[in-house]
Amino acid sequence: MKSSLAELFAHNRAWAAQMEAERPGFFTSLVKQQTPKYMWIGCSDSRVPANQITGLEPGEVFVHRNVANIVVHSDLNALSAIQFAVERLKVKEIMVVGHYGCSGVQAALDGARIGLADNWIRHIQDVRHRHRHLLDSLPESVRANALCEINVIEQVVNVSVSTVLVDAWARGQQVTVHGWSFGVHDGLLQDLQMSIANSDQLDDLYRLAIDRVWTNWNADTVTPRIASSENAASIAKG
Repeated sequence: MKSSLAELFAHNRAWAAQMEAERPGFFTSLVKQQTPKYMWIGCSDSRVPANQITGLEPGEVFVHRNVANIVVHSDLNALSAIQFAVERLKVKEIMVVGHYGCSGVQAALDGARIGLADNWIRHIQDVRHRHRHLLDSLPESVRANALCEINVIEQVVNVSVSTVLVDAWARGQQVTVHGWSFGVHDGLLQDLQMSIANSDQLDDLYRLAIDRVWTNWNADTVTPRIASSENAASIAKG
């Protein structure tokens, strides 16, 4: 263990030296650069790094991550991060980003038992139950992908109805909450067209976004973004 940790320090020193050689003054400028326009609320999965996916530099995106990118009204950690981003950093865009092949979503869909984390995954199981008729109408092979998108849409709602966003919009602050999903299998972001800039938009855009999930994954209408979740299941296992 010590040797593997020592490698991390060695990699860090090599990276720091390389950055300074290639971009002199990089770290000096970084000290002054905590002025992000964006907040990323994503999954803790190590394959979904916000900066690399979006091509943003350190200091350009404020990040909060947890298992399955969940935002619930009792989670003071998430709400504090959102409040700091909105009221202190004045971010303009908040992206809630899920990903296909999410182990948390798959566990909720399967009703798997993990342990203490079951209490957290329960939030996605509630989403699954709320949309059970939609999910049951889809081919079993794509339900995990559909639930991934539905979960993102539901978390966008949770962010949008939080006191932080309600108060920000009431005072005229310009901030928009977006729902995206990331494909570990192809590296591409998908816009779920759930972008909320004020409370009045929420109900209509929510209904349209949920309907769009069914359209996207129903084999009788269009070719889904991922033909089968067999890929997603193997991805989720790492």
